[in-house]
Amino acid sequence: MANRLRPEMAVDNMLVDDRLGPQLPLALRAPPDQRLERYLRAPEGLLEQLRALASGDMVDALYLQGAAATGKTHLLLGSCTLATSLGKQAAYLPLGNVRGRLRVASEGLDADLVAVDDVDAIAGHREDEVALFDLHNRLRDAGRSLLYAASAGPDALPLVLPDLRSRLSQCTRWSLPVLDDGARAELLRQRAAARGLDFDGAALDWMLRRCSRDLGTLTALFERLDRASLAAQRRLTVPFLRQVLGAEGADSVVP
Repeated sequence: MANRLRPEMAVDNMLVDDRLGPQLPLALRAPPDQRLERYLRAPEGLLEQLRALASGDMVDALYLQGAAATGKTHLLLGSCTLATSLGKQAAYLPLGNVRGRLRVASEGLDADLVAVDDVDAIAGHREDEVALFDLHNRLRDAGRSLLYAASAGPDALPLVLPDLRSRLSQCTRWSLPVLDDGARAELLRQRAAARGLDFDGAALDWMLRRCSRDLGTLTALFERLDRASLAAQRRLTVPFLRQVLGAEGADSVVP
C-alpha cells in the first residue's frame, strides 16, 4: 500500500476546563472528520445557519437537540473550526467536564462563538444553571453568538432555573435525526475515503454489523485504524480489523 500523508489534526480553538486554571485556553484538536461539510443528512438550512454563525454574518443563539449518535458534538466542533479558519475566536465548553465548577470555568470567557455542549450535564444543579444563565446574558449583551447542544429541548430537561429555561427556549432550535443503516454506511465510506483507508467490501460490511452508532466512537475507531494501517502498511480486511480491534481493546468501540 502506498504511503499516505496524515491530515492535519490541530485547530486553534479554545477548550475551556477550569481544572487547569480559570478560563485557560487549550489547543482543541478536532479530528478532520468533524467538519460541517462532512456532516450527513443535516436538516435543510441547518448547515447554512451554522456557517453564518461561524463567519459572523449572523449573530444569534442556536440550540441543537438530538439523541446520542446524532452528531451534536460534530456540529459544535465543526462550527468552531470554521470560525477559527475565518479569523474568528471560538471556544468549546463541554459542560460535562465542568459540572459543579461552571462559574469558575466560564469566568471572563469571551469569544465570537461559544459552543456549549451537553447542557444535560448541569440540569438540576442550580449553581451551574445560574452560571450558564449569566454567561448567556453576558455574551448576548456583548454581541456574541452561542451554540448549544443537548439531548432534548429546554422544556424536556430537568432544569430548576425558570429563567435559564426561558433563555434557552428563545434560541433558534434544530432537531437532529438519528442515522439509519444507509447513512451509517455512507458515513463509514466517507470517513474511510477522507483518510485514504483502503477497505475491502467485506471489511466495511463487518464494521457496519459491529461498530457503534455513536459518531464520536466512530471517529475514535477511525483514528485507531488509521494509525494501525499506516504502521502496518496494510489495507483493511476483516482479519486485520479483528487483529487491531482485539489487540487494542475493541470492547470500547465494537459491542
